[in-house]
Amino acid sequence: MSKKTIKEILGDYKKLLHHDITIQGWVRAFRSNRFIALNDGSTINNLQIVVDFENFDEEIIKNIKTASSLKITGEVVESEGKGQDIEIIAKKITILGDNFSEEMEKTVLQPKKHSLEVLREQAHLRFRTNLFGAVFRVRSAVSFAIHQFFNQNHFFYMNTPIITGADAEGAGEMFGVTNFDLNQIPRDENGDIDFAQDFFGKKTNLTVSGQLEAETAAMGLGRVYTFGPTFRAENSNTTRHLAEFWMVEPEVAFNNLEDNIDLAENFLKYVIGYVLENCKFDLKFLDQRFAEEQKQKPEKDRAKEGLIEKLENVIKKRFMRVSYSEAIEILLNSKENKKGKFQFPIEEWGADLQSEHERYLVEKHFESPVVLFDYPKEIKAFYMRLNEDGKTVAAMDVLFPGIGEIIGGSQREERLDVLKTKMQEMHIDEHELWWYLDTRKFGSVPHAGFGLGLERLILFVTGMTNIRDVIPFPRTPKNAEF
Repeated sequence: MSKKTIKEILGDYKKLLHHDITIQGWVRAFRSNRFIALNDGSTINNLQIVVDFENFDEEIIKNIKTASSLKITGEVVESEGKGQDIEIIAKKITILGDNFSEEMEKTVLQPKKHSLEVLREQAHLRFRTNLFGAVFRVRSAVSFAIHQFFNQNHFFYMNTPIITGADAEGAGEMFGVTNFDLNQIPRDENGDIDFAQDFFGKKTNLTVSGQLEAETAAMGLGRVYTFGPTFRAENSNTTRHLAEFWMVEPEVAFNNLEDNIDLAENFLKYVIGYVLENCKFDLKFLDQRFAEEQKQKPEKDRAKEGLIEKLENVIKKRFMRVSYSEAIEILLNSKENKKGKFQFPIEEWGADLQSEHERYLVEKHFESPVVLFDYPKEIKAFYMRLNEDGKTVAAMDVLFPGIGEIIGGSQREERLDVLKTKMQEMHIDEHELWWYLDTRKFGSVPHAGFGLGLERLILFVTGMTNIRDVIPFPRTPKNAEF
């Protein structure tokens, strides 16, 4: 007698026929005091348990309710009904956890449809729904595929600091870290906070990126990547922003911008391909949900392809590679821009592209994923390599349909003198980043990297539309529950 997950049982049931097995899971439904739909979270598919209620104590039958947890031993047999290949003839049932029905009415476990907003308020229970079970199994598969891709391509996995004194983005929107008693913050003779007395002896924050530290590792190890939590203290309540999210950031010595674009495209196609191959049942469910959601929209706003079709097309198509300057010309001459339909009109070269512009290029003009490159230096970070024209940098963004930017990266500025000049122009303190400048003093090489927001990729792969629904416990302004 063996204990297996429902996914294992359904995938290898022929070897189990007419054998006794033990399974554990939660009741999704109990019909006619005879048929239990059992699920253990390993798959979206339920396993049917057949109960001959005459062979069981009445008290046990009475306490088999939706959301109850059970341990069942029984024989695997071919199913006589439709919708499943096998079923389990129950021989022994143990109730591991009762469902207190009077409390159930207040939770997401009651068998009726809930809005995603309600489910977010009960994030501790939403894993038990079909939707969120599918989303988080896909998220797990994506995470595994990311590690597998880099491992197969000879990258080394680096853990960069969560607490840092450096601001990689230069945006200043960082969460401070302190050990001070906030009622008695020490101040210096000028009345400023005296961080010298704090735990780290200086002002520190939660990281917005592991890039700068990853660059230092790439200078000795060649190919590295980070994969960890990052934080932004941005007071934004949009469907695209979180205060805590996960970033994947490879850095590669000796790579130029073109190499970086190739890496990004190959990486995305690998991960999406892995999910298509290994999450078929979950994607089928999410595809059906996506189709139903599209039917509720005006026809002009509906997606042109289904979820699975969209994912397959990303793998098939070569990403369009378009310079920023070319993209600006396309946008300037677009009907949307000329008729004032953009919320942020494009007026001249140098404009910082918004999500609506990115999605126009991807969804309407090219109808393909797009890589934009060579951006104006004024709208990009200090570490991006200055091009020979003196006005653009070797930056690249990968744009996806429905999402906009999904990857942002660049060839890094490896020339010490140019890097120092750019830091001065952007008021970046050289003394704070002395260690970063050191990497340009001792054997500097051309190198490149990018950052992928994990949750944005999960949005794309699952067809979800709110980023709060693809991270287990979202952290947003005024919300740090659970």
